[in-house]
Amino acid sequence: DLANCKLMTFPVGIYKAMRSVTEGIHHISLANNELKSLTSRFVTTFSQLRELNLAGNYLHRLPEEVTSLLHLRAINLSRNRFRRFPEPLAAVTALETIDLEENEIAEVPVEKLASMASLRSLNLRANPVGPEVRLLVRPLVPFDLLLSPEEPIPKA
Repeated sequence: DLANCKLMTFPVGIYKAMRSVTEGIHHISLANNELKSLTSRFVTTFSQLRELNLAGNYLHRLPEEVTSLLHLRAINLSRNRFRRFPEPLAAVTALETIDLEENEIAEVPVEKLASMASLRSLNLRANPVGPEVRLLVRPLVPFDLLLSPEEPIPKA
């Protein structure tokens, strides 16, 4: 748990210190730091992750290597700076829960999400998801999709 540490990057010394035990690390929290990116080294080092909490950072994309996290079941990316759905997540077959609340996501790759067999919950509350996405997503996805209520259109 390295939450609330004002980290701007993942500490390099931890890679060396934990080299012999990384296979046994299944949960990491880096919530509420100042991370602007996640490195491919982080992802490949902690390849056995089941839960990853990156809420409350400045992330706007994920490295392609995220697709190698074969055991990842839950990822929390709420309160970050994503403008697009992080598409590498669509290839993580074990993912059950994705939390993207309070980002800047307007478009969602509906077809890719619909093909995610393990996905049970996708939280897109407090994102500027358009009405067309709402119409497309509901009949196609077999999981819980959490969206904010639509804002009423102001009358001129």
